Amino acid sequence: MQFRIVDRDAFQVIGINREFPYDVEDGGIQEYQKFWNEIHENGTVNQLDHLKDGETKGLLGIWAEVNKEKNIMDYYVAAEYSGETPIGLKKIEFAASKWVVFEVLGPFPSAMANAWGKIYSEWFPSSGYEPAEMKPFEVYIDTNTQNPNAYNEIWIPIK
Repeated sequence: MQFRIVDRDAFQVIGINREFPYDVEDGGIQEYQKFWNEIHENGTVNQLDHLKDGETKGLLGIWAEVNKEKNIMDYYVAAEYSGETPIGLKKIEFAASKWVVFEVLGPFPSAMANAWGKIYSEWFPSSGYEPAEMKPFEVYIDTNTQNPNAYNEIWIPIK
């Protein structure tokens, strides 16, 4: 697994969110794809892509809040952005932290799913680090989901 450790000052992201079922057998991939298709069609993805101005180089997928009792989670498509929050979008703030950034190579979503599995089953047990309390996120840099050499990232706050 290729990774780097990054120290970041506090930063913010802006995005659009939707609630999804938390405990879904296939991870709700089709529902996420519908959400992405919708925000591609209505111009939100293009808006976020033009607004991004931070250290992360793509759009972000963030599982912001999980409510296991209600079986829901809040998922954001977002971009790192330092200005005022545009109408229709929401802001999430991240405190200064140390992050581990994993390179994810391969087609989406299988490469991401495989990477998450290895991170928690292999990397964390042998690294000496633990996940911090903030939300991790995926960074979608290569928009061709079928590219066998696609490059994307997973950012996880660590302690």
